[in-house]
Amino acid sequence: MGHGGNVIAELTGDHREVEELFERIKELPAGDERRREIADEFTIELVRHSVAEEQHLYPAVREHVPGGAALADKEIADHAKVEQLLKDLEGTDVGDARFDILVARVIAEVGEHVRDEEDRLFPALADVCSPQHLDELGDRIRSAKKMAPTRPHPSAPDTPPANKLLAPGTGLVDRARDFVTGRGKS
Repeated sequence: MGHGGNVIAELTGDHREVEELFERIKELPAGDERRREIADEFTIELVRHSVAEEQHLYPAVREHVPGGAALADKEIADHAKVEQLLKDLEGTDVGDARFDILVARVIAEVGEHVRDEEDRLFPALADVCSPQHLDELGDRIRSAKKMAPTRPHPSAPDTPPANKLLAPGTGLVDRARDFVTGRGKS
């Protein structure tokens, strides 16, 4: 979390980090308790990443990219699917066969979303925004990730202004819960 650079470099770095976590979880056998730790790690990263995109990336896409509203709406819908899967995964024991099914679905959905962003959305944004604006968006994304929730909240608002108002408080509560439980400290 926090790779530096413009918005595209920052978010692409997040994508690679999550892909590494996906590879690590796939290497472990079904039922291995370490799979829960890795699932918690990628959940934390995906939630922070999604919240930051919804607060800063997608509004910029709507404003600057021709046809950006439809692009942003599609990406937000993708986030909603993944967030519900992450919520379901959070409540599933690692020994339950559904755990592996949910992990596989998260990996597939996130993989498709990443390809779409990197192949379509990021190039479209780079074509219409100055390097300075992309750098500013990168800074905003990094700041948002620091304050973002770490647990899935599928019913939380995913567009401004409500998401910008509620996410920091939710993030504070999530980080307190994580501290008490040791979640995400592996």
